[in-house]
Amino acid sequence: MRYRRFGRTGVELSTLTLGAMNFGASGNPDHDDSVRIIHAALGAGVNAIDTADVYSAGESEEIVGRALAGGRRDDVFLATKFHGQMPGGRNHAGSSRRWIVRAAEDSLRRLGTDHIDLYQAHRPDPHTDIDETLGALSDLVAAGKVRYVGTSTFGAGELVEAQWVARTRGRERPVCEQPPYSMLVRGVEREVLPLAERYGLAVLPWSPIAGGWLSGRKHRDAGPVSMRAARSPHRYDPRHPANAAKLVAAERLGDLAAEAGLSLVHLAVAFVLRHPAVTSAIVGPRTMEHLESQLGAADVDLPDDLLDRIDEIVPPGTDVNPADAGHRPPSLTDPAARRRAG
Repeated sequence: MRYRRFGRTGVELSTLTLGAMNFGASGNPDHDDSVRIIHAALGAGVNAIDTADVYSAGESEEIVGRALAGGRRDDVFLATKFHGQMPGGRNHAGSSRRWIVRAAEDSLRRLGTDHIDLYQAHRPDPHTDIDETLGALSDLVAAGKVRYVGTSTFGAGELVEAQWVARTRGRERPVCEQPPYSMLVRGVEREVLPLAERYGLAVLPWSPIAGGWLSGRKHRDAGPVSMRAARSPHRYDPRHPANAAKLVAAERLGDLAAEAGLSLVHLAVAFVLRHPAVTSAIVGPRTMEHLESQLGAADVDLPDDLLDRIDEIVPPGTDVNPADAGHRPPSLTDPAARRRAG
């Protein structure tokens, strides 16, 4: 395992972060097996785990907390997130001070710890002043319950605004962004990754294997009856034109990986790690087999000519399917936001 600096904080993270989204009812419901996977990752040198309160409605955090009990917590950089809708009412979501303080206490209890190393806004909240969000996070840092704050799937403008507000109003500065990034989802190369380098932000990309499209599994015959296609047809139904384009690109990338003597998973994760802005790639195994297929990617070095050929298949800065960008602002999703009232 290799290690890199976490932005300008002085902390060192393994180049692979264990993502815990698939632990719990929405992925692997076997808690004992999930704990074994976590322990195997730690044994392989992974020293960072990322989860979120919304993953299986808190079950993922409980599994992670159980896995870190008995002396393992101190050696792990533990990250979680707030923002998604949790059970209990309409105000159990978002980025308000009211919810952030409650969400943090709930996460600390489920994780069985007295502090969170990295507490992240899971998505931008257009209905909440970023100053309110950073103010609440700053108070959690001052109270010793959070060490660092970060964001996930923020646009370039939102990242700059957060930095500006932190600087001008004396708030805790976000030190990390967690964007979607893979060989099929390269939109963040346009502004987000260069901006992260400029501000010294750490970058922890999620879904380096593009939600399974770069796993090496066959997708052409999966059809709309697969679980993912039924739940998110705009991202997984291969009959959708943008997904058909992903399928073609994924097959070409698979051929390229085979030619280079690599698995497609290793090519995909190593590609993400090659970007100079990236600190650590989040891998989210559901099974031990998944974990074992991903761990070796940390030691793969891709030559420039291979990277050039990847660029020919999916040009830099391109999201093959725009739906994979993770977040679309109201200015794009709400027609009323683009139309002056008559």
